[in-house]
Parts: sequence; C-alpha cells; structure tokens
Amino acid sequence: MELRTHALEVLCITDARAKAQAAQQMLTQAHHYHIAPHARPTLAEDVALPGHPERPELRHHTDVARRSPATLLGRVVLMHAIAHIEFNAINLALDAIWRFDAMPPAFYLDWLQVAAEEGKHFTLVDDWLRTQNHAYGDFPAHQGLWAMCEKTAGDIVARMALVPRTLEARGLDATPQIQHKLRHVGTADALAAVAILDTILHEEVGHVAIGNHWYRWLCLQHALDPVAHYTCLTKRYQAPWPKPPLNTDARMAAGFTEEELSWLQMGPAPVAPPPVDLECPSGN
Repeated sequence: MELRTHALEVLCITDARAKAQAAQQMLTQAHHYHIAPHARPTLAEDVALPGHPERPELRHHTDVARRSPATLLGRVVLMHAIAHIEFNAINLALDAIWRFDAMPPAFYLDWLQVAAEEGKHFTLVDDWLRTQNHAYGDFPAHQGLWAMCEKTAGDIVARMALVPRTLEARGLDATPQIQHKLRHVGTADALAAVAILDTILHEEVGHVAIGNHWYRWLCLQHALDPVAHYTCLTKRYQAPWPKPPLNTDARMAAGFTEEELSWLQMGPAPVAPPPVDLECPSGN
C-alpha cells in the first residue's frame, strides 16, 4: 500500500469511530507501506473533505453553547467538545500526509503517528461519553480547526506554523485548567475525565513538537527566520493569539524557545512583535 493514498482514503471516511480505528490501524501497519513523496493522490471531484458524519450539527464557534463542568450535563458538553477537537485532529494529521508532497519520509511517518494517537484520544473521549449515555454527535460543534486547515492548504509552512504550533498548542495551555475544574468537582466521572486528559496532554506535547520541528526545518529550507515569519503568518491568516496563562513547561517540552515564549506572553499589539518579512513568502 502507498501511505499517502491510503491517508486520503481514511480522511474521506465519514464514520468518526471507524476513522479513528482506521488511523490507529495505519500505524500498526506502517511497515507494510511504501511512500511516494512526489506523487499527488487524486481526490474525486464529488468528494468533500474531510469526511464527517451527519452529526454533530456544525455551527459558527460563537453559536456553540458552553456549560459549567459543575453539572453532569456541563461535563458531557465539555467532553463532547474535546471529542470534536480530537476528531478534527485526526483529519488534520491525515490531510498533512496526503496533501503536501516532496517531503522527507520522516514527515509522513511523524504525521501518521499523530493521526493514530488522535484516533486513540477520540475513542477514549467517546467511550467516556458513552458511559454517560451520550456519544459524539449529540451536541453542536464548530469547525475552527478545519477552517485553518483549509486556509493553509496551499502553504505547508503556514500549515505547520498555524495548526500544530498555534491552534493545537492552545490545548497545552487549556488542558491543565480544565483538569483543575474537574478535580474540584471530584465525582467519579470527572476524575475519569481527568485521567483521559492526562493521556491527551502528554501525547499532545509530542504532536506540537512535531509541528515545531517541521516548521523550523521548512524555514531553514526557505531561508526564513522562524520567529519573524511566524509573526507574518499569524497576521496573514488571522490566527488567534494564545490566551494566558501559557503552560510554559509543556510548550518548552514541545520545542518552543524562550524567545518565542517571552514574545507570546507579552501579548499582541500594542506590544511590538519581532520584525516582519513584509512579503511573507509562500512555503510552496
């Protein structure tokens, strides 16, 4: 089997649990794949990406309700939102494999590992939902992560900068705060959710590290300054600024430099960011 072609096939799967399982199986079968880095898998014209189930109903992020985790319903809604993030993260990893050609084999294998682990995360959260007589799809969700994926479809440097090391890195900051609230609740279901989030947080550090590694590798190939170019990309694609407090330990473990963390902690304008390369060249 050719890895990138199969990644596209799995990306098109509409059943969420089936996609999660298929992503995990791909990793166990990694030694059976060959990689064609210069071939572009073909997407049928009538196929929309990513494949997703009829539910959940997808809304604008401002129209998705938030509830306090102090109630059981609030915890279910919270974990459903996390399941949706993990489902989208499977799609993001698979999309990186099939979409971007001419990369070293290690790039595709790194994102295969990410896809499989995101599949595991989704299954863990969906299993938790099922213990509460719910399942993925029961509540509305938004497509913020996939929207950035679409914006950066033509620029691999922007994709590495703004999906793993920006949007997914926000999870490194938010997860400990969520866990703190759940521990305060103290019920069996809340503590079970904390344990699942421990697994997710530990492995997400590695996912953000993969994004950091390939972002810097690409910047080196294109003679771009990683910090200055990141500033340019966040402006071009209107990427969100991380909300404090930052999880500096997790971010440093994921490969952020002290210079980057100091800059991120200062916040957006009016604080002056590092110099911007005004033309913001494409990564293609």
